[in-house]
Formats: sequence, C-alpha cells, structure tokens
Amino acid sequence: MPLSPVARPPSPFRLLARVWLVQAGRRLRSVTEQSRLLVALIAAFIVGYCVIAFFLFYHGLNFANRFTGLGTLLTERLIFLMFAFLFLLLLVSNLVIGYSNLFRNRETSFLLSLPIPTHTIYRWKFVESTLLASWAFLFLIAPLLAAFGLVRDQSWHFYLITVVFLVLFILLPGIAGSCVAVIVARYLDRRSFQVVILSVLAVALIGVPLLMQPEHFSDEQLEARVYNILDQMLSNTKFVQFPLLPSYWLSAGVLNWADGARSAAAFFALVLLSNVLFFGMLVFTRMGSPFYEAASAVNSRGSALGQWRWFRRLQERQTEFHYSAGPLDRLARLLWFLHPGTRALLVKDVRMFWRDTSQWAQTLILFGLLGLYIINLRQFTQQANNPFWVFVVSYLNLGACSLNLATLTTRFVYPQFSLEGKRIWIVGMAPLGLVRVVNIKFWLAFLSALFITLTLIATSCHMLRLPLERTVFFGVAVTVMTFTLTAMAVGFGVLYPNFKEENPSKIVSGFGGTFCLVMSFLYIVASVTLLVMGSPWRVTGDGVPLPNVVVGTGMFLLLSTLLGVVPLWMGLRRLRELEL
Repeated sequence: MPLSPVARPPSPFRLLARVWLVQAGRRLRSVTEQSRLLVALIAAFIVGYCVIAFFLFYHGLNFANRFTGLGTLLTERLIFLMFAFLFLLLLVSNLVIGYSNLFRNRETSFLLSLPIPTHTIYRWKFVESTLLASWAFLFLIAPLLAAFGLVRDQSWHFYLITVVFLVLFILLPGIAGSCVAVIVARYLDRRSFQVVILSVLAVALIGVPLLMQPEHFSDEQLEARVYNILDQMLSNTKFVQFPLLPSYWLSAGVLNWADGARSAAAFFALVLLSNVLFFGMLVFTRMGSPFYEAASAVNSRGSALGQWRWFRRLQERQTEFHYSAGPLDRLARLLWFLHPGTRALLVKDVRMFWRDTSQWAQTLILFGLLGLYIINLRQFTQQANNPFWVFVVSYLNLGACSLNLATLTTRFVYPQFSLEGKRIWIVGMAPLGLVRVVNIKFWLAFLSALFITLTLIATSCHMLRLPLERTVFFGVAVTVMTFTLTAMAVGFGVLYPNFKEENPSKIVSGFGGTFCLVMSFLYIVASVTLLVMGSPWRVTGDGVPLPNVVVGTGMFLLLSTLLGVVPLWMGLRRLRELEL
C-alpha cells in the first residue's frame, strides 16, 4: 500500500495569528455576554463621534474653501502638518507599545522558552504592536478624509486609494518604532547611550520653541496682499513639506489624486510601497538575532543606571545588613498623621510606577506635549485682545486641560487595581483590607492629578492674562472635574478588573478601559457645555442673570456628583462582597 504523505506542520507565525484571533473572538463574545447595554453605548459613541467629526470637518473645509486660492493653500498646508505630527505620534506610540510588547510581556518570555525561531516571535509581536498602536489613528483620521473627499467632490476611487495610502503609511512608523525599541532595550544601560539621549532631548526642548516662534506683523503689513502675509505666517510649517518625510509622500499622494494628477499620486504610492517592502523585508529577515540579544540584555541587567558610580554606591548601601531608608521612605515619614499601613501602600504604589519604564516614559511624553501647548498659549495674547476670542479660548483651554486629565486618569489610574494581578489576595488578606486599599489609591491619584491639573490651569490662565476671578472659577471647576474623573477611573477599574494582564496598555484597551474613556469624554463635553451656559460672564465680557449661573453651575455639580460617586460606590460595594 502506498504510504500516506506526511502532513506538514503549521507555520509558527500562522499558529500565533490563529491563536490571537481565537482569543480576540472569545474576548469579544465574553464582553457581549457581560452587558449588551454597555456594548451598545460604546457602539453609539463610535458612530456619534464619526458623524459629529465628519460634519465639523466638512463645515470647516467648506468655510476655508470660500476664500478663493487662500482656502486651498490653507487646507493643503493643514493636511501636510496633520500627517507630519501624526507620523511623529505614531512613531512614539509604536516605540512605547513595541518596547512593552517585546520586553515587558509574559507571553513573549514564554514564547522565547519554546522551540520557536526568534525572528518568528519578533514578526508576530511587530504585527501585534503595530495594530495596537495604529487603530486609533485610522479611527481619528477617517472622518477628516471623508469630509475632504466630499468637499472636493471626489469619486469612489478616491476613498479606495486613500485606504491604500493609509495602510502603507502606518507600516513605516511601526517598522521604525520596533527597531528603535530593540536598540533602546539593547543599549539602554550604556552610559554613553544615556548621555546622547539626554542631550538630544535637551536640544529638542530648547530648539523647538525657538524655531517655532510665530511671525508678528504690524497694521501696515496686514494691509498688504493677504496671500503673501499668509505664506509668511505659515513659514514655520514648511518643514512638513520636506520630500524625504513619509508624511509628505502620503499627503502629496492624496492631494495629487484629489487634483486629478494620477501619475504623481501613483509615484508617491510607489515610493511608500518600495520603502515598506525594503525596510519590512529587513525587519522580517534580520531582526531576530538583535531582538534575542536585546531580550537577553533586558532580562539579565538589574537596572539601566548600573554604569553610574553614584547608583552603584546607593545599591551597596541598600544591600548592607542594616537597611537604610531611601528618600521615598524618608518623604513618607513626613506624613506622620497617616496610618503606617497607608504610608507603606503609598510608597509601594509610587515605587511600582517608577519601576515600570513604559508608564513614566509615556508621562514624560505627555508632559512634553503639554509644555508645547503652554508655550504656544503665550503667542495668542500677542494677537487677540477681543473679549469674544478671550472667552472662547478660555473655555477651550478648560476643555483641553480636562481632556488631558481624562488621559491621565484613564491611562494611569484605571489599571492600578488590575496591576495588583494574581497577588491581589495578598493585599486583600492584609490588615488594611481591599476597601481601604482602593480608597488610598483613589486619594493618591486624586491629589496627584489635582496638583498637575491645577498647575496646568493656573499657568494657562496666566498665559491668557485672565483676571483673578476667572482663574479661581476655572480652578474650582477643574477641581470638581478632577474628583469626578478620578473616582470614575477607580470605580470602573474595580468593576472591570483584568488580573491576567500585566501590560497597562492592554488593560486600558479592554472593555472597561474603553467604557471609562467614553464616559470621561462625554462627561467633559457635557460639563464644559454647562459651564459655558452658566458662565458668570457673557461672550462680550458683561455679566449674566444670576438664575442662569445657578442653573448651569448646579447642573454641572449634580452631573459631577452622580458620575463620580456612583461608580466609586459600586466598586467599593463589589469589593466588600468579593471572595478571594
């Protein structure tokens, strides 16, 4: 009898992809089974965002196109600028997520112990990190491109070719981010590497604000030709039209296709495709060995600061028989009025946050963006003295600070309870108890977020030259919003925990984190609207009737109380009934 052919074993990469798809399907089904109402709410939010963003972009582009010649110039420059900054944000996002996924992930450590080629593990983690870092980019950019195509009266093939451009575009920051993550992981403990990184950051922090200074024009100059003045005002944005930037290839390709220059658009599409194929082939065939060396270096070193003499001396002191309290312990002793267990928990949470590189690295990036925001606020006061614009920008500033607060609470506060992981029973059996532990986490997060947010709102109000009474008004409003957003994040974090995952990014990307982000966004929109309706000052700067102020402020306080107290109360009640 003829022998049956031996079945070929499945490809390890396909096997990993199949397992991931099966797990994703099971998670989706479990989320649907938990609460159909919450799933419907998130779906309604996604659809609502797409519709509202589409109409806002559509009306904005229509308004710009009313100015013949100027509207086209402004729209095209904004598209170049937007894709350039999105490329930078995608690069940073892929770097942070790629580092966590490649070197701070239990699944990666488990796969490295199996007889699977290292280049296969790297390929799969690269695909997973790129998808995780890029889905939000596609979600945010889709309404703008749809509105742009409708304003330009484009056919169906414009949207199809735009999708092709976007798919090719998001692969380049994914490739670059994963490669940089491997380089950082491999050489982070080198003293020369750390000095170079700090020097580059210092030069960027000093040089970027100096280079981005806006042009100032006199009244005589403003009476000249508007086109020339607008071109000079946009002079600081010419760097986004550098031909070697991937964002330039994407923007130029989309704009050329919209203008009917099919050959030019095809050229930029081929440029994107050739770079993706070239660098993608290098990554898929040559990054296995560097990835394994980097993973070995990360798992074998104790600290990235081990090359510095002062750090080694500090470690030697702490390894002596008599334990000497560190600076954090000495700082906690100043809080003598707190229970010793409370102080110990505060020290533990702060140390855990500091030891997680991906967490404080993202915090530094966020603060860098906030620094750029504060620097640019200074330029507004030199151009706008109209009470209408001061009123509008002041409330937009409140919305921006609130959105920053929502980012902090959702990204860093929500996963704190889940990060206790399988050790949650140890915390639960401690004399403090889980309810008190969560209360301590809430107050620590609230006071930390309040310090950051009050500093931000006070600095921004000073930059806008707002009077003292308005600064106090915005300070009280942002204090209430800080309480609500922090309580919401802590409450939802307890109601929807994920003890199986140690990566905070994946915890936040789950159902509970998404729901918390949606509710935070809706709360901010409703709160800013109510505060505008109940503002003690009119758009023109005059006063308003007292009933309007009372009704608007009262509804804001009522909404903040309900959305803050109810989730936190439900979370604490669940903890009292939780069996470990």
